[in-house]
Amino acid sequence: MVIAERSLSIEDGSEPKACKITMHAPEDTDGIWICRYTIEWPTAPEESFGAGVDTFQALHLTLQKIGITLYASAYHKAGILVFDKPGRGYGFPMPKNGRYLLIGDDKIFDG
Repeated sequence: MVIAERSLSIEDGSEPKACKITMHAPEDTDGIWICRYTIEWPTAPEESFGAGVDTFQALHLTLQKIGITLYASAYHKAGILVFDKPGRGYGFPMPKNGRYLLIGDDKIFDG
């Protein structure tokens, strides 16, 4: 069951392309709670999940995993991934240690 959706856009100078994120309700899989999500990148959808010991942890870690995935994307690095306004983030929490991830010499996020 889908519990949340967010629409981002990829603005590369031509017509903006939709990048929809869908998150599903946590489900118990043999004692581990997982929360599936899909990021519909223009090239191909990416399906994954976050997991936790209970539904709260599964939801929280899934939201963080989505945030890390967005900030680590080539679209973010190119500055063309947009939620509300360019450069204002995507509305997903980042773990404190995730705020200073590096790709080469470039910070992914320093907010």
